[in-house]
Amino acid sequence: MTPTASPFNPNCLSGRVAIITGGGSGIGYEIAKQLLEHNCKGVVILGRRVKVLQEACSSLGPTKCYYYQCDVRNYKDCEASIQYTIHKFGAVHMLVNSAAGNFLSEAGTLSSKGFKTVMEIDTLGTFNMCRAAYPHLKQGVESDQLKRSSVIVNVSMTLHYGASWYQAHASAAKSAVDSLTRSLALEWGEDNIRVCGIAPGATKNTPGTEKLALGMEEIMTETIPLKKLGEARDIGLGVVFLCCDAAEYVTGTVLVMDGGSWLYRPAVVEKDVVEMLSRKVEGKSRALLPSKL
Repeated sequence: MTPTASPFNPNCLSGRVAIITGGGSGIGYEIAKQLLEHNCKGVVILGRRVKVLQEACSSLGPTKCYYYQCDVRNYKDCEASIQYTIHKFGAVHMLVNSAAGNFLSEAGTLSSKGFKTVMEIDTLGTFNMCRAAYPHLKQGVESDQLKRSSVIVNVSMTLHYGASWYQAHASAAKSAVDSLTRSLALEWGEDNIRVCGIAPGATKNTPGTEKLALGMEEIMTETIPLKKLGEARDIGLGVVFLCCDAAEYVTGTVLVMDGGSWLYRPAVVEKDVVEMLSRKVEGKSRALLPSKL
């Protein structure tokens, strides 16, 4: 299927520079692609696997996209990636934290090491990048001739909205990321830095869905009100919105993009018998008389 045209001005991110963690594949890669397609001045993608990053840069366009090998759990790596970006493009205006670790595990067999690894990649990694970028995002605002705010977008999820099976580690990590998003939005708003989140649901052809769906994508769609999996492009365009002028008064919020999945509950009765049962119950309720004391 040919994707529809973007609803955003193709130059809406003109002159801006972005850093994207986990940008070599999946949702992070598509975010980088969409930012560049909306005339971002430059993008630096971060990750641990050099070959993946090299292939992504080659595909995205080597004159506007560069990579830097970075483990977001290591604060010095994060600082170095910021300096590299400034060396290449002169400023930083946008940070997208997309790096994440996840796997299925029943809580009773989940190791302490496994829990810690996901917490460090998702939560500590997000904080490390935000903290390392903070002073430069302030400078990015000052250097932007249009005086647009700098933006941080933290990629989250919806599995912690309530609870999800076999996701105690990731749910703990991402709920902490959502809390961090709100805290930083509160504290850094006076520096004209907006901090938002985006919460994808099951998304086609991404490592996350491959790991968690176990080949049951068709079954998963039955629990999505819109009856379809998301596309990585949907998430990329969501980030474009959060970064562009249309969202200049948006901060501290998490944009949910999951087709309504987190709202899902199985129907108590089938749709075609609801009216019949409703009439029957209504009749009984009207026939009830006040009880005698």
